[in-house]
Amino acid sequence: MNVTGLLLRREDPDAAPSVAVETFDDAALPDGEVTIDVERSSLNYKDALVLAGRPGLVREYPHVPGIDLAGTVVAADVPAHAVGDRVLITGCWLGERHWGGMATRARVPAAWPVARPEGMDAQRAMALGTAGFTAQLAVDALVHGGVAPGGGPVLVTGATGGVGSIAVALLAAAGHEVEAATGSAGDADAEALLAALGAARTVTRGEVSDAADRPLGAARWAGVIDVAGGATLAGALAQTRPRGVVAACGLADDTRLTTTVMPFIIRGVTLAGIDSVLHPVDERADVWARLHATMDPTLLEALTTTVGLSEVPARAATLLDRGVRGRTVVDPHG
Repeated sequence: MNVTGLLLRREDPDAAPSVAVETFDDAALPDGEVTIDVERSSLNYKDALVLAGRPGLVREYPHVPGIDLAGTVVAADVPAHAVGDRVLITGCWLGERHWGGMATRARVPAAWPVARPEGMDAQRAMALGTAGFTAQLAVDALVHGGVAPGGGPVLVTGATGGVGSIAVALLAAAGHEVEAATGSAGDADAEALLAALGAARTVTRGEVSDAADRPLGAARWAGVIDVAGGATLAGALAQTRPRGVVAACGLADDTRLTTTVMPFIIRGVTLAGIDSVLHPVDERADVWARLHATMDPTLLEALTTTVGLSEVPARAATLLDRGVRGRTVVDPHG
């Protein structure tokens, strides 16, 4: 059977890979026990890094990107999956070490697919995708750390991006007072979007990062969900209230973190790392069920833009330049 997909090829290791929509036989798909007809994928920050050829993500070329997919099982060599199962995959090295979801068909290891919650179609699954899954894990980390509604404001950084926007909506739906940090503070459209998601107020990126050089700042936030890393994360830690929890789930600003031990030993702040790639597979269905039940479908639709395969490279470049708000779903058939 012919497969249409976005193929990355790299002849020069010092140059970005070439990207083209190509048709190939499904015999070219990598080994795996489960074959899936892909209905939707999504474009995430990590996908944009893959398309740009950033080192350390893709080991072999040619390569199909796409760290998410949703579709229907068309062949399975294991009893855990059956033809007709409606499944999704996020993380698990999909789109990095293994060909990903930006193609009309994928073949994957049996441990990766998760049954979609009842009533979740492929469009909604990928409008949520890795961003939604990560946001839910970060919210869970705050809950487990004792951050409760009414206990003080919760900060979300990168709030107009995929993870950030969904995190704002999830926290607001749970009754938290949400402060949304964004480089677009002061932009009327961005502030209207964040207000619609449930943010009580917006703050500038500088209000967070300017405290990075101080051991401690004013105790402002009971909890933080940070997608940026670097100075933004350091500044958030310095301004977190006693016994607060900071969930770190991204590196949009920097992979490095320069801070002091003061937030930890003076205020008892907890820094919780969020790993959405290798989160235990047997726990994923419950995470997806909570996410599906909590995220308002009307808000999610308003956050989402759908593109075809040929539009992905330009969209990815814009994403790296911080020019994309919300979520981007990829229709491999479009």
